Amino acid sequence: GDLVLKASPRTIRSLVAELREEVKQETVVYLPLDHPTGEAQIDFGELSFYEKGVLYQGYLFAMTFPYSDAKFVQIFKGQNFQCLAQAMNDIFFFIGRSPRVIWLDNMSTAVKKILADGEREVTDNFRRLQCHFSFESNFCNPAAGYEKGSVENYVGTARRNYFVPIPHFDDIEIYNQELLTRCYQDLNRQHYKKKVSVYQLFQEDLEAMASLPSSPFEAVNYQLARTNRQGMVTYHTNAYSTASHLVSKEVVLKIGAHTVEILTNQAKSIIKHPRLYGHKQESMIWGPYLSALSKKPKALKYTNFFTGLPSHLQTYFEKSDLSATKRVLQEVVKQVETYDYERVIGSLDQAVARYGDDTDDVISAFHFHLHPPLDMGTVKNPVPHELKKIPEYAFNLDVYQSLLEASYE
Repeated sequence: GDLVLKASPRTIRSLVAELREEVKQETVVYLPLDHPTGEAQIDFGELSFYEKGVLYQGYLFAMTFPYSDAKFVQIFKGQNFQCLAQAMNDIFFFIGRSPRVIWLDNMSTAVKKILADGEREVTDNFRRLQCHFSFESNFCNPAAGYEKGSVENYVGTARRNYFVPIPHFDDIEIYNQELLTRCYQDLNRQHYKKKVSVYQLFQEDLEAMASLPSSPFEAVNYQLARTNRQGMVTYHTNAYSTASHLVSKEVVLKIGAHTVEILTNQAKSIIKHPRLYGHKQESMIWGPYLSALSKKPKALKYTNFFTGLPSHLQTYFEKSDLSATKRVLQEVVKQVETYDYERVIGSLDQAVARYGDDTDDVISAFHFHLHPPLDMGTVKNPVPHELKKIPEYAFNLDVYQSLLEASYE
C-alpha cells in the first residue's frame, strides 16, 4: 500500500530549512577563461540623451573584444534590428575588420526560437547580417549574461564614462562617429592584467579577424504602404508626409535605424524623414508640398508649414500681398530640390530679417545666403559675407538734356 508520512508542520519547516542550506552550499563556480583573439561580445543597455533639445529614452549598443579589452559604443533611439545592424556595420568599417565569432544574448532581433537541443533558429535579417560579414554567433544560455561578462560590465562603464551628464547634440549620426573616435583614443590605456597597451593587443585581435566585404551592409527593411487622403503614410502608428500628388497611392518605405525614406514603386526617392520612435507622432516635411502651396498662396496661413516657420517669416508673409508670397514660395520650391529643407528656410529667414521690405531684395539676399561667396583667401577686394543696403539715389538728367539741346542749336 501507499507509504504515509506522519509529520508535524514544524518538522516539515525544519526539513525544508536544512535542504535550503544544502542547496546554498552547492555554489556555482565560475572558471577564469582565456579569450581567443578575433572574438567580440555585444549587448544593449538603456540610456537617456538629448537631440536638438528633445529628451529621448534610448539605448546604447556596446561591443567589446575580450582578448584585448578594446571597447566601442554607439547610441540609438531603439534596439530593433536596424539599430543592431547599423551599429555593427559602423564599428566594423571603422576598425577595418569584422570578428570571426560574436557572443550575444537571445535578443529577439537575432533569435526566432530556442530549439529543444539548445540550438537557435535565427531571424532572416540576422542570417543576412551573418552572411554579409561571415561571422559565427554564440548565444548565451537564458539568464546567463555572465557568459559574456566583458560586455555586461562595459554597458555600465560606458554609461558612466561617456553619458554622464546626459549628452546634448544636434545629430545622432554625427555624434556616433565622434563616439567611435573617442573609443579608439581609449585604446592607448594599459591593459588591466597584461600590462601592455590595449592598442597593441587590439592589433592581434585585428589580425585574427576577417576582411570586410566590398560594401557595407544595408541596415534597412523595405515595406509596402498606402498613403491616406492627406498624402500621409503610417508606420508603427507614426505618420510621415509624402508629397501632394501621392493621395491614396502605394509607396515603399525604406526603414533604417535613424530614418524612414519614402520611395515610389519605381524606387525613386520622394522624401527622407527622421525615424519616429514614439506613439502616434507625426513627421511633416513640407518640401514636396510647396509646389502645390505656391499655386495657392491664400492657403499658406492655414497650414502647419506656416505655423512652423521662424517668426520673421511669419510676419513677412502676413504683410506680403499674394503676388509677393507666390514669388517667394516659387523660389523656395526651386531650391528645396537641391538643398536641405532646413538650410533653405534658414537662408530665407536671414534674407527676410534684413531685407523684408522689398520682394526683389528678399529673393536676391535669399540666393546670396544660400550660395555664399567662395573663400578665396587674402584678396585685394574680398567679397563681403553680408549684402549691404545701397541707398537709393535720385538722378537729375536735366543737365544732360540741356547739353543735348545745345548741340542741336
